[in-house]
Amino acid sequence: MSYRYKGSCHCGAIRFAIQTDEPIQRGLRCNCSICARKGAIMSPMVFDEEALDVRADQSDLGLYRFGEGTAKHYFCCRCGIYPFHETARFPGKYRVNLGCIDAIDAAALPFDLFDGRHLL
Repeated sequence: MSYRYKGSCHCGAIRFAIQTDEPIQRGLRCNCSICARKGAIMSPMVFDEEALDVRADQSDLGLYRFGEGTAKHYFCCRCGIYPFHETARFPGKYRVNLGCIDAIDAAALPFDLFDGRHLL
């Protein structure tokens, strides 16, 4: 069975969809310096770029990098919401902010903690 989830930033300038073989029933939090500050619950699985269908004008899609610059943290230039990022551990793979997915109550999901603070 295949599951398709749709999401967006707060203002709707960035819309995206992901396709997965299993339902999203858990989340993932990270304690690195940026994730601790944004407090998002992310998808536990990573997605290939082809599985992440993004609909946005390039002028609305902001990009933030820090440290070694491997991870790419995307945000909406209009409303500031973080919808997804390219991971540092798996370049070319993405996690999405479950709070941006229409059909998921991210605050109600159990989640695992990833120790990104002590990764390197």
